[in-house]
Amino acid sequence: MAQTLAQKILQKHSLDEVGRAGQIVRCKTSMVLANDITAPLAVDSFRRMGAAKVFDREKVALVCDHFTPNKDIDSAEQVKKVREFAREMKIVHYYEGGSAGVEHALLPELGLVGPADVVVGADSHTCTYGGLGAFATGMGSTDIAAAMALGETWFKVPETIRVNMMGRLDKHTVSKDLILHIIGLIGVDGALYRALEFTGEVVDAMDVEARMTMANMAIEAGGKAGLFPADEMTVDYCRKAGFPDPGKVYPDDGATYFRQLSIDVTGMGPQIACPHLPDNVKPVDELDRVKVDQVVLGSCTNGRISDLRQAAEIIKGRKVSSNVRFIVLPATPRIYEQALEEGLLGIFIRAGAIVGPPTCGPCLGGHMGILASGERCLATTNRNFRGRMGSLESEVYLGSPLVAAATAVAGEIIHPAKV
Repeated sequence: MAQTLAQKILQKHSLDEVGRAGQIVRCKTSMVLANDITAPLAVDSFRRMGAAKVFDREKVALVCDHFTPNKDIDSAEQVKKVREFAREMKIVHYYEGGSAGVEHALLPELGLVGPADVVVGADSHTCTYGGLGAFATGMGSTDIAAAMALGETWFKVPETIRVNMMGRLDKHTVSKDLILHIIGLIGVDGALYRALEFTGEVVDAMDVEARMTMANMAIEAGGKAGLFPADEMTVDYCRKAGFPDPGKVYPDDGATYFRQLSIDVTGMGPQIACPHLPDNVKPVDELDRVKVDQVVLGSCTNGRISDLRQAAEIIKGRKVSSNVRFIVLPATPRIYEQALEEGLLGIFIRAGAIVGPPTCGPCLGGHMGILASGERCLATTNRNFRGRMGSLESEVYLGSPLVAAATAVAGEIIHPAKV
């Protein structure tokens, strides 16, 4: 039978014949991932089930990125627990301190995930790797513990929504705007336990980092996975990162889809997700001078080098508003070093930004940028739930790196062309 991307990738890892949506299949895992918040829970479950060792010490990754550098005693104890488990199990891919970055930027950069992989992680934004043509999805810590021990897990084969993007992007419209627009169209539950499969001429021209941004936010529409074909551009990216023998992966012609969307991006401007849900999306020009107290550029959604370049292009030679804290967090040490070498960090610092270490901190209201009551933030992160970044009485708006830089300068959410 003709298979969607999701079905085709699952088939490569299963002895079961992967057919209809809703079927339960067992699959071998290519990589199992957890972080400093979720790994301690997985370790506890791993112990309770009586497991003696992980299935493959090179196919488990533990990344301490959420509350690190450790913000308090509790977070230090969490990291200590993960570190001791990694040492006991002789896990090769343990990252903390100067080796650690935001997990979903770090693993692709290190060539640890790639086309046709099946990746499970104790973090909902594991779906990022769909930008590389991997079936990647988040799971609870108990399921991750079982996957660490067994090297396999089960899936319900998801239905697939195929999103065909046509037309030509405007200068200030980027992939973050596209995924926000899609989430606004279908809603936060529009892809519930379904795969979003992206295709079309816009996808063909989109670089791999932009694809990962879109795949990252599939979960904000309820998606099980966000999938891009692994084309020549993907293969080249993964080969340079050191991923062994990457190959192209495409859906079959004639595959059956739950739903098909066609979107013409021509003329689409920057999009903003307004409080307090990612599907409360409006064009930036429809917002009426929304003043902000903080801007955050970073996260697993938009902390890559291409994101920093976009923001630097807008803010170069300008100054951050005296009413705004502009926090810039490169997603990995390598991105930090590259941004330093390219002069991007100097641009941000001279503009009055705060440049910090690679961390997820402010995205989940952990540290490095907590909001007080009544404060507003424009962030390049992925969620804007009530209380997500601090006080329940604060507000979070989501936008692209271009909008973030423009907003930092203007002190209010604004189209990048207007600064």
